[in-house]
Amino acid sequence: MKFIEAEIPGVWIVEPQRFGDERGWFMETFRLADFRRATGLKDLEFVQDNESMSRKGVLRGLHFQRGDHAQAKLVRVSLGRVWDVAVDLRPGSPTFGRHIATELSDTNGRQMFIPRGFAHGFLVLSDEARFEYKVDNYYSPGEEGAVRFDDPTLAITWPLEGIIPQLSEKDLAAPYL
Repeated sequence: MKFIEAEIPGVWIVEPQRFGDERGWFMETFRLADFRRATGLKDLEFVQDNESMSRKGVLRGLHFQRGDHAQAKLVRVSLGRVWDVAVDLRPGSPTFGRHIATELSDTNGRQMFIPRGFAHGFLVLSDEARFEYKVDNYYSPGEEGAVRFDDPTLAITWPLEGIIPQLSEKDLAAPYL
């Protein structure tokens, strides 16, 4: 696996190596020892895997968990394509309010590691997408939060050409940063 630290320290792009032949391909998507060695996160332990399926134009996020319930995530797409975004919400961080965005797809195999203290969201670019998350803390409904996907202070350029984003009521009601 190739580990690339993003412009915001603590965020990593992970590019697994694929081995293919006429039958298809195989790739290892996670190996704890390699992950800890590359990122320096010696105590990281994922406790839960989540998966969502969404149609083209669905925009989920920007979501986060507060305080002791904050979650680090390793995310990937096993079917389709998404525009994936992580926003730094860490108090006192020199990169507070900045974001990292990249395309994740079943074709490029890329993953993004998002540390605790970030909001996360994605826009589905393909007809449908299966999105997978590894998280290091359990979800706590009372500690969830969200930031508006179109907050002008975040200046996120969502690739919306020809797409009308479909958001949940909760995401439409999310506050600005």
